[in-house]
Parts: sequence; structure tokens; C-alpha cells
Amino acid sequence: MRKNSVRKLTIAALLIAMGVIIPMIMPKIVIGPASFTLASHVPLFAAMFFSPQIAVAVALGTAFGFLLTAPFIIALRALSHVIFAIIGSLYLQKHPEIVNNNKKFQWYNVWIGLIHALAELIVVAIVLIGGNQTQPDNMLLFIFGFIGVGGFIHSLIDYNIALFVMRALSKTFDIPVFAKAKEMKLKR
Repeated sequence: MRKNSVRKLTIAALLIAMGVIIPMIMPKIVIGPASFTLASHVPLFAAMFFSPQIAVAVALGTAFGFLLTAPFIIALRALSHVIFAIIGSLYLQKHPEIVNNNKKFQWYNVWIGLIHALAELIVVAIVLIGGNQTQPDNMLLFIFGFIGVGGFIHSLIDYNIALFVMRALSKTFDIPVFAKAKEMKLKR
């Protein structure tokens, strides 16, 4: 039991570290509170293949990392990731077989991307409308275009990168969702 807890803690810590480092070194596009860093969500999406607890820990840890290194609104956007991390990881626990079916996984990815983009859109809208932030000239286009559509596309790309990486790693390492999916496939 203790060995399993240490393993989970270690995995969460490594993914949090990656989640803090990636935005520092990867190419980035920043337009006001909108920022798009290639692969910045990959550690969190990877955590979702392990467990809801690890996913929440990584979401909170990376949000704290953004609080230390980025504008407050970006840290709040990162904090909103807890929502899709819980929903997505719980779904993966119940339906691990989707990692073996690309079509089903892509539909799941679309739903997670929509939840992800909507949560960030709400955070940015509240901060821009309710705060003392300088508002963009065309705020609706900015919020729905950059944060909504841009965030959705960014989410889809990053989750596919995470799936590719975790699928490859699952051939050597025990990753719970992939292990359950393999077990289910063997029972058929």
C-alpha cells in the first residue's frame, strides 16, 4: 500500500515539474490573457491516464507554478483545469477501452476540449468584465475566438500528444488506464 502511495506521489511530482518547465521552454504565442504554449497541457492530460487524484494534484501544482511565473489571469485559467481533469480522469477510469479506439477517444477528446475551453472562457470573461483589467477592443471576439476556439484547438492537439506519448510509454511502464484497457481486450 505504501509503495503505491509513493509511486503516485512521485508520478504527480514529476508531471507537475514537467507542467511548470514546459511553458518556460516551449514556443509560445501570447495575446493578452490568451497564451498558447505547445504541449503545456500534456503533463496534465498524461496524469489523467493514471488516476483522478494524480490529475487533480497535477492541475493544482501546475496552477501554482503559473501563479509564480505568469500573470494572475493565466494562473486562474490553469486552476480551471481541475474541472476537466476530474471529469476526464473519472471517465477514463470507467471507460479505459477508449484508448484502443481512436474514433471514440477523439470524441472524448472533443468533449474534454469543450469543457476545458468553456472553463477558461468563463474565467477570462469574469476577470475581464468584473475586474480592472484593460479590455480588448472587441472583447467578444477576443474571448470566444482566442480563448474559446483557440483554447479548444490547443486542447485537442495537446491531448493527442499526450495519448501518443502515454501509449508508447504504456508498452514499458504500468499506466493504469492502458493496463485496464489491455485487460479488457484480453477478456473478449
